[in-house]
Amino acid sequence: MTLSDMARTGAAGSGTDSSGGRAPSGRAPVRRLSRRQREWIAAGLFIAPDALGLALFVGVPMVLSVVLSFFQVSGFGSYEFVGLGNYARMMDDPLFWESMRITGIYVVVLVPTLFVVSLGLGLLIRQRIPGVGVFRTLFFLPYVISLVVVGLLWQFMLDDQVGVVNQSLRAAGFEGHAWLGDPSTALYAVIAVFVWVMMGYYMIIFLAGLQEIPREYYEAARIDGAGPWTQFRTITWPLLRPTSFFVLLMSTVAAITGGFELIFVLTKGGPANSTSLAIFYIYQQAFVFGEYGYAAAMGTVLVLVMLACSALIFKATRGGRFDDEG
Repeated sequence: MTLSDMARTGAAGSGTDSSGGRAPSGRAPVRRLSRRQREWIAAGLFIAPDALGLALFVGVPMVLSVVLSFFQVSGFGSYEFVGLGNYARMMDDPLFWESMRITGIYVVVLVPTLFVVSLGLGLLIRQRIPGVGVFRTLFFLPYVISLVVVGLLWQFMLDDQVGVVNQSLRAAGFEGHAWLGDPSTALYAVIAVFVWVMMGYYMIIFLAGLQEIPREYYEAARIDGAGPWTQFRTITWPLLRPTSFFVLLMSTVAAITGGFELIFVLTKGGPANSTSLAIFYIYQQAFVFGEYGYAAAMGTVLVLVMLACSALIFKATRGGRFDDEG
């Protein structure tokens, strides 16, 4: 064996590579992840807790609700498969269709009103006026109060005899009114209370969108002689598309699926079912009459209606995009 052969044999036996580093014996070289792969892994780890909670507490109950809608539930633990029987029963239920009609009126009146009031408040508190922070707090405060407490408060304020609303009207020379006891006004009274509760939340969202618009745009418009209405029409409104889309979508979903606590405390669906929204009628069927399968079928239809409305809003507003392409 020559001297060079001995040197190569010694280097191989010592476990070093040609560059002087020690190579792991019998192992393939470790492949490092790219930066993009590491970012995807980090994003997945951040999303995983919320995704797991969403799947467990929203996805699984929704799937079980759809399955339950094909059964007739009698008491606890007794299930009878009825196929589409609950859906056929729903088609012939006049109270269900009445609740859907009331829900439609509720959404059509509530969503535009809440949108306009919240946008107006956002524009108002954006101004540099003394004490604007106090106004922001006062407008937002109702949102952080429990809806049950809000319902009890407004039930007292709208009382026929001792309510502050009727007392103020009588002091001004007008007659009082049974706001929650009259079928023609009860629903609109509930809408007014819901707007009072939610306007502060959407006001903050609009304010965030307004603060993203550079003030230089308004200064340039004023130099060109544009008035407040022209500035709003040509600058504020177009640049608020993403924010407006979000507010419109979320308020519609809240109107369709929310408001149960207010209805329960203020009117309990009355008088004469004039405030019996679909969500409240579903509650009655499930937890008052024990018709869990039937309630699940109505809940499934209500979710489909909500998804259809969301798709319609997305299509009509192009998802709040700035581009003019469809």
